[in-house]
Amino acid sequence: MNKPLKLIPIGNSTGVVFPKEMLARLRVDRGDQLYVTEAPDGSFRVSAYDPEFVRQMEIAEGIMRKDREILRALAK
Repeated sequence: MNKPLKLIPIGNSTGVVFPKEMLARLRVDRGDQLYVTEAPDGSFRVSAYDPEFVRQMEIAEGIMRKDREILRALAK
């Protein structure tokens, strides 16, 4: 999909207008958050998930797997 996005003034900031089809493919609606990440080639990726949160959850899952017995004892 290659569509132009319109930049509009919002107070002292600038907003972007996404086409309805793009919002549907991202599975987002008004009020949801989008995350922009920069790729090594300088391009940008817009997604509906937070890559930092995913990284933190992967670390937490590793800790939970490694220390399963300790966590069970603490849960009692």
